[in-house]
Amino acid sequence: MAVYRVFEALDELVAIVEEARSVPMTAGCVVPRGDVLELLDDIKDSIPGELDDAQDVLDQRETLLSEARDHADTVVTGADSESEAVLAHARAEADRILSDAKAQADRMVEEAGNHGSSLVEDATEEARRLSTSAAREFEAVTGRARAEAQRTIDAANNTYDKSVADGIAEQQRLVSEAEVVAAAKSEAERIIDAAHAEADRLRGDCDVYVDEKLAQFEETLTNTLRSVNRGRHQLRTGAGMHDYVEYPRSVDHEPVRGGRGRGQEAEQPSPMAV
Repeated sequence: MAVYRVFEALDELVAIVEEARSVPMTAGCVVPRGDVLELLDDIKDSIPGELDDAQDVLDQRETLLSEARDHADTVVTGADSESEAVLAHARAEADRILSDAKAQADRMVEEAGNHGSSLVEDATEEARRLSTSAAREFEAVTGRARAEAQRTIDAANNTYDKSVADGIAEQQRLVSEAEVVAAAKSEAERIIDAAHAEADRLRGDCDVYVDEKLAQFEETLTNTLRSVNRGRHQLRTGAGMHDYVEYPRSVDHEPVRGGRGRGQEAEQPSPMAV
């Protein structure tokens, strides 16, 4: 009956841990101390005298697993903080680049209105160059952030796996009872699965954030090119303008020049498609 009470108390402990509230951003949880201590006292009173040495081994196993959990929680928390800092830096850098690109595009449109159609082509090329550079910089920053987050999470998982494996190996070497070994192995596998699930969730959140920022960046660039095209169209169709330059859709061809004269009407150029 004493051994049966041990397993019954262990089942109650497992139920308390499974139903306990989780601590955000960690693998820990909050359990009622009084209930847990009472169950532990029942287990101590119910263990036969022949298992005193095994109790020492179990105490050491719990210490190793607790240290492994604490270390894994610390590493995962640090990885979360570092990942958030890198993502915040990437977000600020992307916003700065987008702001600089918009200011540069506005300046080029203003210069095109002041200096004539000869500067429109230069403004268009500069806007494209800036958009390409901004896209590369954004990809590089977010790629480094994602790689660093993945590296930190992998290091935490490896450290945790090694600590748990060492604890399980030490337990298997010292404890011969099949029930205790099976319970420890099941608990270790559950903790490892929880850590892997948390790592997968962090990778998914990072991918979603990068996709959203790229979509916003694409929309900003599209609006900028539309503003440039409207400025070009206004320059070509402005009052008192007799000669204009039409720039084809492809920048690889020479501009087509045209004019208005008596008895002859030049074809009106259409705005560049975005």
